[in-house]
Amino acid sequence: MTKQELRKWIRVEKKSYGKEELKSMSDRVVGLLELHPDFIQAQTVLLYNSLPDEVSTQSLLEKYSGVKNILLPRVVGDDLELISYHPDAVHVGAFGIMEPEGAPFTDYSSIDLAVIPGMAFDAQGHRLGRGRGYYDRLLPKLRCKKIGLCFPFQFLELIPTETHDIPMDEVIQ
Repeated sequence: MTKQELRKWIRVEKKSYGKEELKSMSDRVVGLLELHPDFIQAQTVLLYNSLPDEVSTQSLLEKYSGVKNILLPRVVGDDLELISYHPDAVHVGAFGIMEPEGAPFTDYSSIDLAVIPGMAFDAQGHRLGRGRGYYDRLLPKLRCKKIGLCFPFQFLELIPTETHDIPMDEVIQ
């Protein structure tokens, strides 16, 4: 399948699950992340503010805000800018995603762990995004460990890749 066909298939597949099923799968994936040694040790963590059809990071934001330096992306033009998350400083941004407010975080070398969403991942850590390339432009700047989060049905044997695609070091599903 092409990337476009895979995205369409994943969207259809997601709709075959009810909210409670997705929440249960999401809670399991987030629980595994919380037990991961790299997450436990990390002081500065890049997360994402999840969309309704993604593994939910809401509990992580609530639980670890103030405990870890949580960074969230904000869409600025064609790029993602990283901002330190504070629960009282967010607004609805691009694509209806809650985005952080504040000064850009630019010390990429101090990020200990990046937790990345995707439409699909494969066993080699390859990631299929939503198609706009935001993470494709951000990932080359990160030198930390990268963990992809997905529902089990989003973990595929193989997804198409291009030379600019940066694989995850690990995928939790």
